[in-house]
Amino acid sequence: MNGTGMATVRAVVFDYGGVLTTPVRDSIAAWLERDGIDPGSFSRTLKSWLSRSAPAGTPIHRLETGELTAEEFDEIFAAELTLMDGSPVPRGGLLSGLFADMRPDPAMFALIEELRDAGLRVGLLSNSWGNIYPRERLDALFDPVVISGEVGMRKPNTDIFYLTLDRLALPADQVVFVDDAEPNVEGAARIGLHTIWHTDAVSTRTELARFVTGIHEVA
Repeated sequence: MNGTGMATVRAVVFDYGGVLTTPVRDSIAAWLERDGIDPGSFSRTLKSWLSRSAPAGTPIHRLETGELTAEEFDEIFAAELTLMDGSPVPRGGLLSGLFADMRPDPAMFALIEELRDAGLRVGLLSNSWGNIYPRERLDALFDPVVISGEVGMRKPNTDIFYLTLDRLALPADQVVFVDDAEPNVEGAARIGLHTIWHTDAVSTRTELARFVTGIHEVA
């Protein structure tokens, strides 16, 4: 325990898309405009497949657990979308287009280096959408790297958090989890992890400074 009675935090686990990168919503907005896809058809599909009320086993759930390939998902996804003029969306490349404008966030990678320099472990826990990760860079920084499609589990289900803790060999109260999706944050909190709902690098740094020493808030 530290002086506040809180267990000493020894590791921080980060989501990837939208946390270590520029916001996913910005990439999606650019993709919709660039490809002329009706935003309403996208929003309806996303809500029916990914909302809190979505039934288990939707195409997005199966994509995240690796049961569907990106190519298989693209076919199903395209059938649900329309172009702005009401015509069908061409098959192929939908996911690559959706993620095309997502870029690494230098401020977050700098924060990760500070955490490592302060002696903390850093891990990655990401729901994959068939996207290509910069694995060489990630494998050099993070231990463990847990990708949903590789382990057949997905956030916010608690089994993937338990798997991550097992690979860290740490109890939940010694780990902070950072994610930009509220349901995932809630899933982690259910099993006792400290959590940060990420909105930007500055606020996440400020929140982390509450848990770990050696990390300073931006003035």
